[in-house]
Amino acid sequence: MASLNQWVAGARPRTLPNAIVPVMVGTGLAIGEGSPIWWRAVVALLVALLLQIGVNYANDYSDGIRGTDDQRVGPMRLVGSGAAAPREVLAAALGSFAAAAILGLTLVIATRAWWILLVGAAAIAAAWFYTGGKSPYGYRALGELAVFVFFGVVPVVGTAYVQTEQLSWTALAASVPIGLLSCSMLVVNNLRDVVTDGPAGKRTLAVVLGATRTRTLYTACLTLPFLIALLLIPLTPFTALTVLAAPLAIGPIRTVLAGATGPALIGVLQATGKLQMAYGLLFAVGLAITL
Repeated sequence: MASLNQWVAGARPRTLPNAIVPVMVGTGLAIGEGSPIWWRAVVALLVALLLQIGVNYANDYSDGIRGTDDQRVGPMRLVGSGAAAPREVLAAALGSFAAAAILGLTLVIATRAWWILLVGAAAIAAAWFYTGGKSPYGYRALGELAVFVFFGVVPVVGTAYVQTEQLSWTALAASVPIGLLSCSMLVVNNLRDVVTDGPAGKRTLAVVLGATRTRTLYTACLTLPFLIALLLIPLTPFTALTVLAAPLAIGPIRTVLAGATGPALIGVLQATGKLQMAYGLLFAVGLAITL
């Protein structure tokens, strides 16, 4: 039986900025509009965290039973290492999705926006079929696209909407850099595993592009958010604050472009998460400040 520490590790804490940052930015938008509703922001954060944890456990389960994780260079996986039975990890994934759905329903009832049910169902389906089912899209180089949508566009726009009850072009624009930073986490993760994923039949975008182009993609995912924040200055001048996080991008980009492989990229993943959190906080503050 897996220990508590192993279950926590299986939840992949380093990926949690993917859930936290979009909600921060969506709430920053709501504050800027003068209509934050804090309990809804907290519920949106819990939903995002549960979905992230759920997809991590689901990925652990699906890759584990396929044997994809048998030869890992990254952190321990519950099923692949034999620390937990597949049914236990599956139960953890489904439990996380169910809890997210129940909490999400409270937001649907509060806003009376029933179309959110369809968005929530799509998010859970995307989480499961990333590596689950007979034809997982994560094995067909579509993982980054799904991350951009469901850990960028959907949570930023959705968090702003459940508080302001309005859809805006500003929220959509603000979701783009957040989606790119979320993608950067998956890009570097798949770059680390590119040597083992290919032989295991897992055709991630990194496998399709090759290591060199994947390093270029990672660099773009980290640099474009700063450019977009600057382009938003005419609408929200204080998004310029994000430049304060730019120094945090230098180290991971340098390491990736220098050709780091395997375990050497684990530190890059952690550094990317720190950059994502710093950028997200500064971006949220910038969006919240209005003249």
